[in-house]
Amino acid sequence: MALARRIARTFLESRCIYNSISRTYYLYSPEPFHPFPDRQPKWMNAEEAVSVIKSGHKVYIQGAAATPITLANAMAVYGKKAGLKDVEVVHMHTEGPATYAQPEYKDHFRSNSFFIGGNLREPINSGRADCIPIFLGEIPLLFRRHIINLDVALVSVTPPDNHGYCSLGTSVDCARAAVQNAKYIIGLVNKQMPRTFGDGLIHQSHFDAMVAEDRPLPELKKRVMSPEESAIGKFIAQNLVQDVLSLRLGIGSIPDAVLAELGSHRDLGIHSEMISDGVVDLMKTGAITNSKKVIHTGKTLSSFCIGSRKLYDFLDNNPSVVMVDVAYSNSEAIISQNPKVTAINSAIEVDLSGQVVSDSIATRMYSGFGGQVDFIRGAALSQDGKGKPIIALPSQTKKGESKISPFIKEGAGVVTTRAHVHYVVTEFGIAFLFGKSLRQRAYELIKIAHPNHREQLEKAAFDRLKCMPAP
Repeated sequence: MALARRIARTFLESRCIYNSISRTYYLYSPEPFHPFPDRQPKWMNAEEAVSVIKSGHKVYIQGAAATPITLANAMAVYGKKAGLKDVEVVHMHTEGPATYAQPEYKDHFRSNSFFIGGNLREPINSGRADCIPIFLGEIPLLFRRHIINLDVALVSVTPPDNHGYCSLGTSVDCARAAVQNAKYIIGLVNKQMPRTFGDGLIHQSHFDAMVAEDRPLPELKKRVMSPEESAIGKFIAQNLVQDVLSLRLGIGSIPDAVLAELGSHRDLGIHSEMISDGVVDLMKTGAITNSKKVIHTGKTLSSFCIGSRKLYDFLDNNPSVVMVDVAYSNSEAIISQNPKVTAINSAIEVDLSGQVVSDSIATRMYSGFGGQVDFIRGAALSQDGKGKPIIALPSQTKKGESKISPFIKEGAGVVTTRAHVHYVVTEFGIAFLFGKSLRQRAYELIKIAHPNHREQLEKAAFDRLKCMPAP
């Protein structure tokens, strides 16, 4: 297989294709990955498949609901047994135990996250793992520009269809770019992976090894929304979400709270980097039709998803949903073409000037940049001038600390700058900051802070600005 690739690469690099750009084998084929003559993957068990990994390799693991947990666990066991050293494991947020990041594997593997899941927070904050601050839409560039040169890619796929095509299923995001650029590709062929349409179709001849599996996908536990989250959802749905718009929803309870309030809306469209269960009900009732979208009219567009079995069953062979490369879904130029782009994003903390912290709690890393800035900017640049970039958060933590603060905590990172912010929403209302001065911003934000903290915030604003906050 390696010889076949070298021959293909030599041949294709000798010709200028794709608008006169020379492509390697790994980038040669147009959409989707077309069959490669006389190549077939080798079927084997997980332990045999991961034995190709060597010391010093960089290994990509697909994330979210498509996390190839069986391969990841086998890799950890094999790496320790074989005494591998300096294997770097790169990924977005993954599900499962992340065995390779546990203390007993620290001499063999080091995880490097593009977005931090709950299973990697402790390893990162304990110094055993790394994370890269990066916009979600730019992750594929790390592979395409060879900033990260992948040796092995571990991905979950559907069984090949009658024509030999597999689907990346629930997570196309940066997995497509990883598969295009990895030297060796291992597919975990899961009978329970939904077949999705879009950029994730890959012919089986592009895989080096395949491992059979019949296992349920990871599911998100349904949690009860707090009264504060429900109130935020109502404020957004009733005041900022209009009919005939394109909606982006991030991860978390607040986007779910908004979806729960949209049943009476009509002709909504979805253009988002992720979708969850709430989208299914709104598509079935006709609230989401995607009929007025400019980009992929009539289609719900996403790059990955995670939810319950209900969501996965809905996605399976459903032509009304397209899963795309995250460089496309999160392109500001693409996002801004849709009507009334409304981007709903969560946050950890907002200071009185409007700076938004979303990836960290003081020095403790919590998540990542994700698609927040991609969609905040895409909505702000909406070509019809009707976009709404929204930051939403409860007014205080479970411990009663204000999430609207005089200054961001020491060590925390600004994900969305104060110049990017337009709307901030808490359970006490909506603050519109775009075009406002610092003292006007402080005034608007104090109005939607928890009443227990407003007096203290006013005093802090005066100390900071040397004048009283004013409308």
